[in-house]
Amino acid sequence: MRAFGNFLVHDFYIAIPMILMSLAGLALVIWRLLLNINGKTNMNEFLPVFQNKLERDGIEGALRYCRTRTDIIPRRLYVAGLETSKQGLAAMRRAMANVIELEILPDLNFLLPTILAIAKIATMVGLLGTIISMINVFQAISDSKESATAYSGKIGLALFATALGLVTAIPLVFTHVLFKAWVVRFESRMKAAAQKLLVLAQSAKPGTPTAAKAASGSSTAVQGKLVSP
Repeated sequence: MRAFGNFLVHDFYIAIPMILMSLAGLALVIWRLLLNINGKTNMNEFLPVFQNKLERDGIEGALRYCRTRTDIIPRRLYVAGLETSKQGLAAMRRAMANVIELEILPDLNFLLPTILAIAKIATMVGLLGTIISMINVFQAISDSKESATAYSGKIGLALFATALGLVTAIPLVFTHVLFKAWVVRFESRMKAAAQKLLVLAQSAKPGTPTAAKAASGSSTAVQGKLVSP
């Protein structure tokens, strides 16, 4: 700890940027985690309620229900599909595919390039700090009559920059890989959910059951009048 404290004091021009990048990377990872948590949809709980709304209130009722949700699949994917349901299943499929590719996936990848950039920059800044420190040490050795062993502590101190860069970069690269894997899995879930919506929409009524019953009752009454003598 004393050696690390000496590094912070003597090589502050390298230590301070490294610490700031570490804090920035941590903040971005926490931010991305919160966004992922808010975007999750428990399909086992959502689909039965959605199907009940679809059967009871028709497509319009299901659309109103999805608009009240805040998670990604109902609020964005299902809304895009249901809004184009009157144009047919092909239009629903195209609308949901466009939403996935052009809106949802870019949002899911938000902050990931920045996290990876900080990881790469931290490694390079750490190496740069080590090189600068080593140049200063060797310059001092060449200008001094003392042996090189007298500067071994300063040489070890210079390696703290590389170590700090790696400590910053390794967790960020690891979390970046995990986030990318999560995005791939979530994309597969969205495509499965979109296919499920298409299946449900095939059997959905365009209007509410009440309206359908009223229309059926009116038709029966008219037919009764025509048939009656």
